[in-house]
Amino acid sequence: MTPPGRRRLQRGVIVLPSAFTLGNLFLGVWAIISASRGRFEEAGWLIVLAAFADLFDGRVARFTGTGSEFGEQLDSLVDAISFGVAPALIVYFAFLRDVGSGWNWILAFLYIAAAIIRLARFNVEQAGSAKVAFHGLPSPNAGVTMATFYTFSQTAFARTYLADVNLERAAAWMTVGVAGLMISNVLYPVIPRFTVRTPGGRLAFALAIGSLIAAFTVPEYFFFVMAVTYIVYGLTQTVVFGFLERLPARDPLADEEDDEGEVRELDYGEIQRRPRIRRRRRRPLPPEDAP
Repeated sequence: MTPPGRRRLQRGVIVLPSAFTLGNLFLGVWAIISASRGRFEEAGWLIVLAAFADLFDGRVARFTGTGSEFGEQLDSLVDAISFGVAPALIVYFAFLRDVGSGWNWILAFLYIAAAIIRLARFNVEQAGSAKVAFHGLPSPNAGVTMATFYTFSQTAFARTYLADVNLERAAAWMTVGVAGLMISNVLYPVIPRFTVRTPGGRLAFALAIGSLIAAFTVPEYFFFVMAVTYIVYGLTQTVVFGFLERLPARDPLADEEDDEGEVRELDYGEIQRRPRIRRRRRRPLPPEDAP
């Protein structure tokens, strides 16, 4: 029998992951409202906060041992809004609404559809299991890339060195490209655990400290640049590893004969016929009532 106090504590702990997930939803809806009112920079930072909430809900569930199928489904539904609908509307309201023939909202639809397909595929293939890599670009990273593009475009660096870039066209291509990566077969690495016991863990810990400092000092540069770096890293890793796996064992242009393919003559005189072994037939057992 479980003591009443312990049962009450367990029920209270289960609420924690769902609280982070609903906080993620709140930030996503807030970002949509802000984008509709023209506050695009504010909407982008709300998506960044939603990504942090999404990062912590899973860790809290694992730490407290309260992970469940309900939590996984709730998280996917919320991610479809915070990292699917909200970033698409931020880009649409900021760059695509007033250009073209009025059908640019189709690009927003394509991005949202790709995000939903990505989350559904994740639930079928990878949810609830230990992951070494993500199958396709994770939707939080895609959402942060889309949502922080406006903030990065307003920086001094972008206005100086990217002044000749057509931002509306760049936003349209970015929307299509990120949508395609979410439903692609490109593998993206999982964020490693921070530890000081291994060299890789120490490197990850140092990068985390540096990223935290940059996030607070130059956030308008950090989040978009880091999101794009993650995208390029996954693409480069997939292309390089895929090319190495397809390399032939030897140079196909070299005029060489393989020694292993040499035909050898077999001396049949050395083969001796093995004697046949005769099996003895078993005698039937006497009946049980025999003397």
